[in-house]
Amino acid sequence: MIHMDPHYLADARHIWATYVPPRGQADTVQGELLRAVEKLRDEAQRNGNGNWDEHYGRLLAYLRERLTAPGLFDTATSAMLVADLDRVADYQHPPTEDAPFDRIACRVVDWYRAHPEPVPHEQDPHLRR
Repeated sequence: MIHMDPHYLADARHIWATYVPPRGQADTVQGELLRAVEKLRDEAQRNGNGNWDEHYGRLLAYLRERLTAPGLFDTATSAMLVADLDRVADYQHPPTEDAPFDRIACRVVDWYRAHPEPVPHEQDPHLRR
């Protein structure tokens, strides 16, 4: 989140501080979306996706499910989001730059702004990340 627009960064920090627990899945969709982005960023940038497994795939699928619903974003924003998610999904060639993760995190903030009240997250019993 280092290079995000300051207006997005402030909200992303708020989501992180309010909704993302120190360990495990978040209790809210807002928190789980941002947690998923940052888990994927950390694995790509710190480990070169050396630990990539089905659990990272589950995090990516969660982001796709929640952020790519029709009508959520305009056509150009949706196309960029899908391209960024596809870039992150190419686990054999991990993105080491912040840009795709920052843009996905901005879409999480947009989702949060559209849903300012906590939305309960049903925890995935099979997710181990």
